[in-house]
Amino acid sequence: MNILALHSSSDLYGSSKVFLEAIQTFLEEGNNVTAVLSEEGALSEELCKSGADVEIIRLGIIRRKYFSFFGILNRLYYLSKSFFALKKIIRSKQTDLVYSNTTAVLIGAFAAKATHKKHIWHIHEIIERPLFLHRFIAWMISKYCCKVIAVSNAVKEHWQQKDTNEKIIVLYNGFDYSVFYQDQSTLRQELKIEDDCIVIGTVGRISEWKGQDYFLRIAGEIKRKIYNVKFIIAGDVFPGNEYLIDSFNKIIEEEKIEDKVFLLGFRNDVNNVLHGMDIFVLPSVLPDPLPTVVLEAMAAGKPVVATFQGGSLEMVEENQTGIFIPVNDWQKAANLMEELISNSTIRKQMGAAGRKRVEEKFSQERFKKELIKIFA
Repeated sequence: MNILALHSSSDLYGSSKVFLEAIQTFLEEGNNVTAVLSEEGALSEELCKSGADVEIIRLGIIRRKYFSFFGILNRLYYLSKSFFALKKIIRSKQTDLVYSNTTAVLIGAFAAKATHKKHIWHIHEIIERPLFLHRFIAWMISKYCCKVIAVSNAVKEHWQQKDTNEKIIVLYNGFDYSVFYQDQSTLRQELKIEDDCIVIGTVGRISEWKGQDYFLRIAGEIKRKIYNVKFIIAGDVFPGNEYLIDSFNKIIEEEKIEDKVFLLGFRNDVNNVLHGMDIFVLPSVLPDPLPTVVLEAMAAGKPVVATFQGGSLEMVEENQTGIFIPVNDWQKAANLMEELISNSTIRKQMGAAGRKRVEEKFSQERFKKELIKIFA
């Protein structure tokens, strides 16, 4: 089969890792894959190593920063250009199927429809606002897809309608977690953190809805009760959102935790970062569909603290592999975390249970097997 695969970025955060895993699976099954990204980066390098043909075409990716008059004009310009470029690739490569990864990639659906090709959309997002975007994507799911892969039941329930329920298939992400089983880290040495200090951290692309500002407010509350603790934020921002870092620094100053917080920026050694922590926190303030980093933290044997919403409810077993905290109530969140911070036995038990759960429910083998069935 000849597959045209489209993705929204060239980083190696969660959805990009899923895309890479999917492409490698297609190639292992003897398919020919042309992967199209909007820019070069870490993902394009890994795809080339895997044996995929990689094309760089600006796909008119949908981002919130384009929700303005001139922003929409900009997106329409690049959507139209990429539409004709993708039609050309579909014909020259004799493409059988178009695979779009994330709802940020709209153009794949239109190009597939125009060339009478099957379109499978891999959806990672729960989009509540703006309402017009939610309705538009729901309409596209109904009219422009033969199948939809939802990364969690939460995602499926968000997008399903009367005429789309049967075409939406839940497929949990799964990876090779072996690198996360190596219980060693140089992070504490790098940051000069004492061995007896409790390290609490979060990893992920920095954005308003990911809740890193909420994490800092929780850190301020914890610091007032427990002295021997440090906090880590690993991740970078999309270009144009650098103001978020300035807002973090303001919160750090307000909470008087300058000596407690490390902003690490983007890290390509996530395993090393996770193993330097005692507790992993997912502080998302909007529903996170199925955060890959939670699976990585569980594979690394870390207890997970997550806000009570989204795909985390399907990943974390409360009081077994981690705990849930409320959204935007940092005082209550800090109180709920106290026992986990003070009790190393509970942390180890939850970490071990989390690793076992990942192996049983979110394995790479299961992901590949189910993905092949969907594309058969």
